[in-house]
Amino acid sequence: MRRGGARHAISAAVACGVLLTATAACGGTAERTSPAGAPGTNNPASPASPRLTVGTRLPGVGDRMWKQVPAGTRQALVVYGDRRDSPDSVLVLYEKRGTAWEQTASWPAHNGRMGWTTDHLMDDERSPVGVFTLTDAGGSLRSPGTRLPYWYDDNAFAASVIQEEAHAHDFDYVIAIDYNRLKGSPPFDWTRPDGVEKGGGIWLHVDHGDGTSACVTVPASGMKTLLRTLDPARHPVVVMGDREHLKA
Repeated sequence: MRRGGARHAISAAVACGVLLTATAACGGTAERTSPAGAPGTNNPASPASPRLTVGTRLPGVGDRMWKQVPAGTRQALVVYGDRRDSPDSVLVLYEKRGTAWEQTASWPAHNGRMGWTTDHLMDDERSPVGVFTLTDAGGSLRSPGTRLPYWYDDNAFAASVIQEEAHAHDFDYVIAIDYNRLKGSPPFDWTRPDGVEKGGGIWLHVDHGDGTSACVTVPASGMKTLLRTLDPARHPVVVMGDREHLKA
């Protein structure tokens, strides 16, 4: 399936804090890849690391946030932000086996350059605190093998024509965070059910070494592992926020 969308490409990229050239906005096509591939769960930083059983609840997640995790969820990413006003965080992948959660991988991560907020607005440069489903993916590179619907589009994600070299590979791989977006659509779709002022285009994507406009970033190896691991049948979610908000 091929889909165009210049406005979508520009809007999504601006939401993640990068600037595209005019070339990126013209003639984009998207190829949707059917879910495929087998999961992989080892931490690339420590390939032989064993699974760590952490209990029947996600560590560091208090009652308020825990109640928002759907009962059927068996894969969860938790983004532990250092502080409310910090862009630094850690992303941990947990998977549920029987009644127990196991930590299967973790990576250093970045969030919004101004930190976190419980009332995200467009251009506030803070990542939204909350629990969000993960249903769609894509990138300027072809899928490394994922069960998530994957839209490949080297123009819409515009990785090769971003003006700043530091951001040249940001959108090689992307997983859309279901904040103010239409599930089942490409990550670069511009639809904003709660209104444009509430922001959108918030993704997991490849890290560039510092804070973002609202997205969460991990190393490229981590993005590949997440794409190969996340399974729609296991109803994956991301639980994200600074540590104080998470444990409330």
